[in-house]
Amino acid sequence: MTADLQARAINTLRFLSADGVQKANSGHPGLPMGTAAMAYTIWTRHLRHNPRNPKWAGRDRFILSGGHGSMLLYSLLHLTGYDLPLSELQNFRQWGSLTPGHPEYGLTPGVEVTTGPLGQGFANGVGMAIAASHLAANFNQRGHEIIDPFIYAIVTDGDLMEGVASEAASLAGHLSLGRLIYLYDDNHISIDGSTDLAFTEDRAMRFSAYGWQVLRVEDGNDVEAVDKAIQEAKTDPRPTLIVCRTIIGFGAPTRQGTSKAHGEALGEEELNAAKDNLGWPKEPRFFIPDDVLAFYRKAVDKGRELEHDWKMRFEAYARLNPVLGAELQRRLNGELPADWKSALPTFPADAKGMATRAASGKTINAIAAKLPELIGGSADLAPSNNTKIDGSPAFQKDSYQGRNFHFGVREHAMGAALNGMAVFGGVIPYSGTFLVFADYMRPSVRLAALSHIPSIFIFTHDSVGLGEDGPTHQPIEHLTSLRLIPNLVVIRPADANETVAAWKVAIERRNGPTVLALTRQNVPTLDTSAQVEKGAYVLKDFGNPEMILMASGSEVGLILDAAQKLADEGKGVRVVSFPSWELFEKQDEAYRESVLPKAIQKRLAVEAGAGLGWERYAKSVISIDRYGASAPAKIIFEKLGFTVENVVARAKEL
Repeated sequence: MTADLQARAINTLRFLSADGVQKANSGHPGLPMGTAAMAYTIWTRHLRHNPRNPKWAGRDRFILSGGHGSMLLYSLLHLTGYDLPLSELQNFRQWGSLTPGHPEYGLTPGVEVTTGPLGQGFANGVGMAIAASHLAANFNQRGHEIIDPFIYAIVTDGDLMEGVASEAASLAGHLSLGRLIYLYDDNHISIDGSTDLAFTEDRAMRFSAYGWQVLRVEDGNDVEAVDKAIQEAKTDPRPTLIVCRTIIGFGAPTRQGTSKAHGEALGEEELNAAKDNLGWPKEPRFFIPDDVLAFYRKAVDKGRELEHDWKMRFEAYARLNPVLGAELQRRLNGELPADWKSALPTFPADAKGMATRAASGKTINAIAAKLPELIGGSADLAPSNNTKIDGSPAFQKDSYQGRNFHFGVREHAMGAALNGMAVFGGVIPYSGTFLVFADYMRPSVRLAALSHIPSIFIFTHDSVGLGEDGPTHQPIEHLTSLRLIPNLVVIRPADANETVAAWKVAIERRNGPTVLALTRQNVPTLDTSAQVEKGAYVLKDFGNPEMILMASGSEVGLILDAAQKLADEGKGVRVVSFPSWELFEKQDEAYRESVLPKAIQKRLAVEAGAGLGWERYAKSVISIDRYGASAPAKIIFEKLGFTVENVVARAKEL
């Protein structure tokens, strides 16, 4: 590798990126131009990957946490031989392209996670390292380290400013996740101008305090220095932050080192001047020298060899450890055990019943032995969320085999880490907190839905039924706001058996995340077939229905009692349990008509939360469109109209 070829290989990354932004007249040239040498070093000297098989389980992972610099990643993917032709780079940020403005997991081959909202990629990587460490602890044998990836990322000032990254960094340091190697693009520039405007703490000391190894590279263009730092990072048991001093928009004569290089095309004059400055031909655009392409494309043969060697090692491992080998292969393939559903519990009808959070905890422990990939925990609320797997240790730096996670009071990082765990593979992760704190992790939930990641989010204390903690902890608008997120399935089960069925849906659903909204207070265990997978179903008909009462969660028992009273007065009433709008909408028209016949227009919905949205199904709604109160749950429900008497009265008004 000559110095000239290396320099041109790095400049190819810079100018493919800048040309793509210029052609789109939209995008962010500054990061790719400033970090090209760092990315080159990772991808050509360290990253184990196979461009012809982006999902190879033995690969390292690379995350561009500063997803606004996406053209850098697209250039790397094209040059190293992924299924991303040059025409896609030339179609950057256009309708239907594989090169959207920010990288999207599941769309572009080789993109490991969706990034752009700053800090998310940083925290996703922490989740990946958690999953890798867990699998390694449970499956690796001496001399047969099958699970041994490094998680590389390029992170930015913006990433480090975001709270989610701080939460995740603190957790990673506590857990000593030594597989994390993050290169920090320390260019001293943000959109507003110099980072001196708002970001002046000593970032290196902060990460040292978190428990990270911190290394410095004074010139981010110094490939040998970057390479040496990565080599040193690999030998340390702590996560590593490599602080690389860079120049945003490197090479652009009037814009480098300024905020003008961040988020807009350079313009024809500045782009041409940058090419002159770095000895690059102005034409043709998207120029790739033949020897540079040949050099990068060596990744194809090298990747094939790396995967072949890994498969040989895996086969040797499986011969010596056939049970472990078969189990690891099943989990990496994302296949569920054939008999896991046999462990799902059933609960007899019981007027006293139990809280659905308690039923969830019982379900987790019932299926845990049959589903060893099920792992999870909560944001310092395990006893309240009922998320603990009995008999398993906690996941800590000296017990990575543990299945119980203490995420700490870090809801946002918990959600993002959960997504990283899920996309890494081999595990089915769940998290827990109170429903009101879904707001603290909403960006992570949204990205799980956008990326079709099958994370399982448990939210307990799902209504004013939590009682005395008062309006700060009582969710009102939260169910509605979560239902607004496309591809997120929200399930609010009515009783213990619906909770079991909700878990079955969540485990089997592999194309997106699932929310389980669960009660703190006891609810009756109903005599029901719990058809949660249908989204809504006829719980009971009292006579020939002339009206329909529908509800989710804890209010289903209430409308059953109200329906009985109406029936005693000679009214024909249908009771519909409605645990999930999203699942109901997936059913065919014939099924939806069978549950909610158009001929029956007298319909009342009852839910202890905001009523917005129920109008699509019901003529009238008993809901809560104000904040709650601090009082015993029974009193709150009575004061807010969640009584049999009020439901009956409102039904008669239909």
